[in-house]
Amino acid sequence: MQDQDNAKIVQSMYAAFAKGDIAAIMERVAPEIEWTMEGPASIPLAGRRKGHDQVRKFFQEMATTQTEHKLTIDDIVAQGDTVMSTGRFAARVNATGKRIDCAVAHIFKFRAGKVVKFLDIVDTAQMVEAYTASRSAAG
Repeated sequence: MQDQDNAKIVQSMYAAFAKGDIAAIMERVAPEIEWTMEGPASIPLAGRRKGHDQVRKFFQEMATTQTEHKLTIDDIVAQGDTVMSTGRFAARVNATGKRIDCAVAHIFKFRAGKVVKFLDIVDTAQMVEAYTASRSAAG
């Protein structure tokens, strides 16, 4: 049953993201959360964050550097304290006007009904290009 409970929590987090309800996401993550988006420093969202304040900054950075967010989740698989999902993420980078539209994989680790680790895996080459291309090249 824990598998399904954790999967439902992840689904509720995705629903909250779709509505821009970051507070609802924060309610589902532990205070000691380790939130990681793999990628180089040229992607403002990439890196490892710890704790609620740094995760809130992740979402603030996303809101200030991107628009037109769309996250579509195709599959969610839960086993024990781990939930994995795959789907697509799309957005437009404000500084360059370039679009991101790439596959994503997310891994959530749970303890006592809260997310304690989150790993976001994206097409980093596409993200780097979107964040570093000049607006004229975005044409």
